[in-house]
Amino acid sequence: MSKAIQAVRGMNDCLPSETNIWQMVEATLRRVASNYGFAEIRMPIVESTHLFKRSIGEVTDIVEKEMYTFDDRNGDSLTLRPEGTASCVRAGNQHGLLYNQEQRLWYMGPMFRHERPQKGRYRQFHQFGIEAFGIASADIDAEVIMLSNRLWKELGIKDVVTLELNTLGSNEERATYRDALVEYLTKHEDKLDEDSKRRMHTNPLRVLDSKNPDVQAALTDAPKLSEFLGEESKQHFDTLLARLDAAGIEYVINERLVRGLDYYNRTVFEWVTDSLGAQGTVCAGGRYDGLVEQLGGKATPGFGFALGIERLVLLLTSLDKVKNVRPQADVYIAMMGEEAELVGNALAEQWRDEVKEIRIQCHCGGGKFNKQMKRADKSGASVAIILGDNEIAEKTATVKYLREQKDQESVAFDQIPALLEKLM
Repeated sequence: MSKAIQAVRGMNDCLPSETNIWQMVEATLRRVASNYGFAEIRMPIVESTHLFKRSIGEVTDIVEKEMYTFDDRNGDSLTLRPEGTASCVRAGNQHGLLYNQEQRLWYMGPMFRHERPQKGRYRQFHQFGIEAFGIASADIDAEVIMLSNRLWKELGIKDVVTLELNTLGSNEERATYRDALVEYLTKHEDKLDEDSKRRMHTNPLRVLDSKNPDVQAALTDAPKLSEFLGEESKQHFDTLLARLDAAGIEYVINERLVRGLDYYNRTVFEWVTDSLGAQGTVCAGGRYDGLVEQLGGKATPGFGFALGIERLVLLLTSLDKVKNVRPQADVYIAMMGEEAELVGNALAEQWRDEVKEIRIQCHCGGGKFNKQMKRADKSGASVAIILGDNEIAEKTATVKYLREQKDQESVAFDQIPALLEKLM
């Protein structure tokens, strides 16, 4: 026997026992995005490598270590997308969607990063993203954060996530702060770990969110970015906070929150939880007013976020929040006898025509009554419709309730659709 082929490390299968949870989460994401007037955009999985080098930054961990990059047969360097914002901006520029317009877009799909696989973090992972273009004022920052807040309400996890906020100011203010931070870090270089020493010369703001407690201790007296902000940046952030206060959304200001991508300016935010161990960030984003121009378009402000669906499913599962996920089938049809087996599938087709959203699973393969009932129970169906030759002759079916303490009953064929409607 030849050796069985396994999935590539870090690229996981989603099995039938899990897909119902995914479908519930994805349906919630789509519904909430639609409720706020966002429209779906779908971008290709493979993009020009240059797109991500220009947007994310050549000295970020993603570009330096994590991208899946290859040359195609024409010698062009291509990359499996590691994130969605750059692709969304590229598509907007290419198709004339952005300049002098407002666009509210969402997307969902696989992303790829060559990281060390661990629970909740994979090399192929799935993101849901929100992007708003053409609005420079803080009200869109607030609305997008409110949208994310509603997601947690809808999914029943609002009480286990915390909103952290910061402002990075303008690009010019951040550059001035960067110089002051590098000067401070240089004086305390002996207290930094090797990763922070490297970042000090490439992306020094990333040192601020180091997970090493010794590095955090060394940053105690580091200059704060808020000390370098101009009045316009302060006003933008104050307006955002006032809008969130008015909406009753609680938050924590975290001055060491910087995000890992070079294109952010002004508002940055994360929703974090302590229910996932080390993988505590559930959703993150911010403002990126210079990115559209950086990628070849005309200056257009932008604001958005992304969340990892694997991590969200893991959180929901660990908190036992998936009890009401719709099962594989609503109805299971058991058929006993030649006439029932001949007619049963045709009846199922008729009932599917009349009750559009119903999920009906017909028993296949024959077998005794007890075997069929075991399969009916395993399907998750609420009821089993039992057809025998006598039922076919009398045009009735026996309805057995699988999830309720109710007596089974005999129901005429023409009354079955009304019964099925009640299951929806």
